[in-house]
Amino acid sequence: MTNNLIANSRLYNQMIAGSLHHTPEQVVKKMGAMQAQDYMQAVWAIGLRSPATKLADIERAIADRKIILTWTLRGTLHFVPAEDVKWMLQLSAPRLASQTKRRMAELGLDDQTLERCRKIIVDVLKGGKQMDRSVLLQLIEEEGIYSGNQRGYHMLWNSAYQGLICFGPMNGKQQTIVLLEEWVPDCRELSYEQSLQELALRYFTARGLATVQDFAWWAGITLTDARRGLESVKKELQSTDINGNEHWMSNHRVVSADEESGIYLLPGFDEYILGYKDRSAVLEPETAPLIVPGNNGVFLPMIVVGGQVIGTWKRSIKKKGIEIVIHPFRELGNAEEAVFKAAERYAAFIGLPILNFSVSSTLT
Repeated sequence: MTNNLIANSRLYNQMIAGSLHHTPEQVVKKMGAMQAQDYMQAVWAIGLRSPATKLADIERAIADRKIILTWTLRGTLHFVPAEDVKWMLQLSAPRLASQTKRRMAELGLDDQTLERCRKIIVDVLKGGKQMDRSVLLQLIEEEGIYSGNQRGYHMLWNSAYQGLICFGPMNGKQQTIVLLEEWVPDCRELSYEQSLQELALRYFTARGLATVQDFAWWAGITLTDARRGLESVKKELQSTDINGNEHWMSNHRVVSADEESGIYLLPGFDEYILGYKDRSAVLEPETAPLIVPGNNGVFLPMIVVGGQVIGTWKRSIKKKGIEIVIHPFRELGNAEEAVFKAAERYAAFIGLPILNFSVSSTLT
């Protein structure tokens, strides 16, 4: 059941609504971690929360080592603050290693093979080298280790969770890989309890109103650990009971259910949806499958009006500009002009004009 109080609180706390002038690294720091397996969607997730930010600003922050792209929470790629990458990896790695043991065995990636891969990777990257993923995997192949059939992906994944590598700056349209110790030599060191506390505070501050079950799902930790983290930061949070479930958020701002929240074009995989186990407050159950067609795990870019997901959108980037097609789940009516303005904001972020803007006539 949709809930305007929850929706508005999340829009404002996630800096989607009422966003101030933040740098890319400030956005990522407040959010804690931002899902990023689709690079162009993920950079827009940052830009959306910082109106003055352009794509080039985010890529500069990556190149300047202020934000890091790597596998972290739930075994998924995220943007994380540079100073926090190591403790997040240490929090996630043991549980993920246990969960993926069977898959590694299916791929024939035993401990000895993975150790060989890690040694090759370190040897070829040391000295500050930045290497495209495809080139790195080819070098592993040349050492007699087959990287096809998803083996290469899991080799890199394993090396990331060992704290060895992360993604560096873009090389044209290709992502480079670097040694984490060389790329970010100075990282915070936290105990497991301190990590739970830090992550809980970031989560509920940036994503409230949310439940402890939401936090456990997002962080990829047990419900017991999620409760420990929440318990350690309760003094800095406020709670409210909604439909029998305790929801938590920051003490600093109270948002009303009828506060004007605006109209936005969100990227696919945005934290507004992916940040929660229960998404029913902002997404009707009957339309939820439409943002993940075929239940294939790929979340489409979304249109949000009044805090609710009311459609999807698609953009095609051409040399001279962008073509944007809106796919609403219902008639847009008076909202169509505001949706166009939201599209203009995206175009300004990319740095290209809108060549064509259209609304699909087929409503679901």
